[in-house]
Amino acid sequence: MPIDWTPFVELVRRRQRFLLATHVRPDPDGLGSQLAMAEVLGNLGKDARMIIASNWPPRYDFLDPEKHIRRFAPPGEEYRDVEAVIILDTGTWQQLGDFGPFLRTMSCDKVVIDHHLSQDDLGAVRFVDTTAEATARLVYEALEALGQPLTPTIANCLLAALATDTGWFRHRNTTSATHRLAATLMDAGADPTWLFEEIYERETLPRKKLKARVNERIRVELGGKAALSFVRNSDYAETGAIPQDTEDLINEVRSIAGVQVAVLLMEQPAGGVKVSFRSRGPDIGTLAEQFGGGGHKLAAGATLNTSLEEAERRVLAAVKAAVS
Repeated sequence: MPIDWTPFVELVRRRQRFLLATHVRPDPDGLGSQLAMAEVLGNLGKDARMIIASNWPPRYDFLDPEKHIRRFAPPGEEYRDVEAVIILDTGTWQQLGDFGPFLRTMSCDKVVIDHHLSQDDLGAVRFVDTTAEATARLVYEALEALGQPLTPTIANCLLAALATDTGWFRHRNTTSATHRLAATLMDAGADPTWLFEEIYERETLPRKKLKARVNERIRVELGGKAALSFVRNSDYAETGAIPQDTEDLINEVRSIAGVQVAVLLMEQPAGGVKVSFRSRGPDIGTLAEQFGGGGHKLAAGATLNTSLEEAERRVLAAVKAAVS
């Protein structure tokens, strides 16, 4: 069902100071949606600040070369004066990191713009469409509802988001409407060649080395229906990589022929194990929810506060049940 953007338009008109946030370990959909929305609000004469609650991923420096998006650090009192918070590309407390506790104390207007199935009660007005292939589509709809122009900068941010969340238009969430939106963004000045080169053809040597370790460790389970690999904390120092370099490495596991469910387990520097799931059929969004995570039917994640070995045991048991 199409979103009624009228309440959002009314909120934007009556508020002046906005804070835009996205999930931890942000990807181009989160970052691109933030940057695009900030420009839309700026064009309306609004003050829009942007934060993330984890370290900036250097891979996406090209999206924000002037570093407008800041790392949120508690207690965050410098943001106490905002009149509205807009959370993009997530609707769960877990994905807000150390910004979550601060958000709980805020009494201002709160908005969630998202396309994920998993949603918590953040005390926000939700503009959620789980049929959207990316949050970028919803930002584009909001832009249209606000009657704002689609500038080349906004178009590039939204195309980066749209293209990456569809696996560069390969995943099942890609529709003819996806391509029509991409064409609209290109007509407005988005450059897909430049974006592809920046995202996929500027890998660092440490990331290449980390990817090699993930590939070396891949093993298949359940008669070839599942595949798994892992990253240890020690891998970062030994390869020179950083935690953000694990993004998309789950696709190395997923690419094994015959695999229905792929799993990548990553030890976290602060403790615990982050798990990324990808599927070619079974509902792994529901599977991830068993571990306090969530996402989409075919792409999801969770974090387990346990050892790598214990996380592997528990996850494999859940995957076995999902596949069978």
